[in-house]
Amino acid sequence: MRIDVITLFPGMFTGPLTESILQRAQDANLLEIYFHDLKEFGLGEYRQVDDRPYGGGVGMVHRVDTVVPAIEAVLEQGDAKNVHSIYLSARGDTLTQPKVESLAHDYDRLLLLCGHYEGVDQRIMEGGWIDEEISIGPYVLTGGELPAMVLIDAVSRHIPGVLGKDESSHEESYSQATDGKREYPHYTRPEEFRGLSVPNVLLSGHHAEIEKWRKNQLS
Repeated sequence: MRIDVITLFPGMFTGPLTESILQRAQDANLLEIYFHDLKEFGLGEYRQVDDRPYGGGVGMVHRVDTVVPAIEAVLEQGDAKNVHSIYLSARGDTLTQPKVESLAHDYDRLLLLCGHYEGVDQRIMEGGWIDEEISIGPYVLTGGELPAMVLIDAVSRHIPGVLGKDESSHEESYSQATDGKREYPHYTRPEEFRGLSVPNVLLSGHHAEIEKWRKNQLS
């Protein structure tokens, strides 16, 4: 999968997306992530990308004539087939596990637009340059960069080969395999620690009973 991120602050993604599983996925060519600095499409000497909102109010709004050229330029790079464009917005539909799995399985490429300040000109959505608005929760952040990181991490886990064993993501919390419920608890060595013991059923070797116990723990 290819993921393109349009942002004013590409440096924010260094670290979260360049470590551990996500970095290994990129090294193995299972995942491609490209960052595009919106300021490169800014206007005038100071590369202005936003302006005051019509009708008054505080804050600044990303201009349609800077964001749309950025989206179009990014889509000209690589294969633009089966691409889904997303604006990370507090007004969007909340990201859920079924949505994560859909994004991972239904598309070959995602384009993520990170707003900042008061967001972006609504005409970017009205004109069809954005397919969907997504939020990571009912609260407001300073920009779309952190939500973009969350979405990338969640989606990447469902790309075949990223976790090594694909079944690692099948029984996670809120997945189809757990009927949308939270996953059962896990234990490992030692069997006893400061008076806290591993449930006996997990030590029994009786796979049917273990499976029954795990299903009963879903909530």
